[in-house]
Amino acid sequence: MSRALARFALTAYRWVGLGLYPVMRPYLAIRAAKGKEERGRRRERFGHASVERPAGPLVWFHAASVGETNALLPLVREVRRRGINVVLTTGTVTSARVARQRLGDTVIHQYVPLDLKPTVSRFLDHWHPDLAVMAESEIWPMTILELGGRHIAQVLVNGRMSDRSFQRWKKRPAIADALFEKFALVVAQSDVDAERFRALGALPVIVTGNLKVETDAPPYDPAVLAGYLGQLGERKTWAAISTFEGEEMAAGSVHRALRERTGLLTIIVPRHPERSDAIEEALVAKGLKVARRTRNDPLTADTDIFLGDTIGEMGLYLRMTEIAFVGRSLFGEGGQNPLEPAMLGCAVLSGPNVQNFRDSYQRLAKSGSAKMVRDVEMLAKGVGYLLSHADMRNKMIEAGHDTVHEMRGALADTIRGLEPYLNPLTVKARLHPREM
Repeated sequence: MSRALARFALTAYRWVGLGLYPVMRPYLAIRAAKGKEERGRRRERFGHASVERPAGPLVWFHAASVGETNALLPLVREVRRRGINVVLTTGTVTSARVARQRLGDTVIHQYVPLDLKPTVSRFLDHWHPDLAVMAESEIWPMTILELGGRHIAQVLVNGRMSDRSFQRWKKRPAIADALFEKFALVVAQSDVDAERFRALGALPVIVTGNLKVETDAPPYDPAVLAGYLGQLGERKTWAAISTFEGEEMAAGSVHRALRERTGLLTIIVPRHPERSDAIEEALVAKGLKVARRTRNDPLTADTDIFLGDTIGEMGLYLRMTEIAFVGRSLFGEGGQNPLEPAMLGCAVLSGPNVQNFRDSYQRLAKSGSAKMVRDVEMLAKGVGYLLSHADMRNKMIEAGHDTVHEMRGALADTIRGLEPYLNPLTVKARLHPREM
């Protein structure tokens, strides 16, 4: 595709977006009815700000969902430490709650505007960011073009490029080049990611590792944890976390295969808690007794499944076990972040579909702290083996701690890469009092 055709395609994208603009309100209303949008904040998705812009320099951070939000936390805190204002946008209700829980009122949170020219222009007209920092794989054509047209430096941090996305962009090289060249800097997670970004037209590109290693261990309420551990007594546990459709029933099958000889409790934490009613109904239909966190159900001797149907309590669930299967890897696609369970002292199990976290899994697998399973039967065997072999479980846990420690350093390297953009803003911030 030539540059002329690429310009035509991007212009067409803009006009299609304008055509869709009138139907976005009912679309968001439907999402709000399903709990996927905050009813009172839908205007933010059209670029309407809910608060005034503070005086002084401002950096716009964007994180799509919970994982990306957690990855940005240490970087956001460093920018705030310098006195620079931050507006953080996210795309999901769950990530908004995480931002509120972890950052409080130290930043301004807004929902990300739809990638349509009127909404992005309205957002930028209000916030006038001095720098835009996007997380991981957030490539939104209209947003990138609008930032570029206003000569606002945009940086992609913790950048990753999945196999599928890379192949898709490779089929449209001129469009990829027209977009990726707009980034002032791409900070990639791995050498593979870096080469892919360079091949698509991004320059400069640096490699720092994964910012998710730099995050604090997820918080928990010690009193709540002590209460659940008291109810468990000597019962063995394992957890299936960040699960997608099909994986909860797989966890139920593993539980049924092992409960007679182990007496275990299975903890299931779905990636999308709004599915919990359906998950409970399906598990109960299989003869399993389910306790739910949102109901504060006690964990009795005959409880089979503890359904972690809350947001922001992964630190609680992972501290209740030493074995964690990480979802979206058996029946889903791309995998979920294995670093939190490794950080919190869990032997990690995963299905084979971990493309989105390939580098992290390779590091954990090489050290012996993560094991791959190909199907439900193999998962049951893996969980059963680790439940009955404390020596292997402890060896995997120790290896996980060591690997996470060795992977640290991404935050410092990312900040060094951002210094040419942050230093002028830090100086400018000294001329204005903090307003947040």
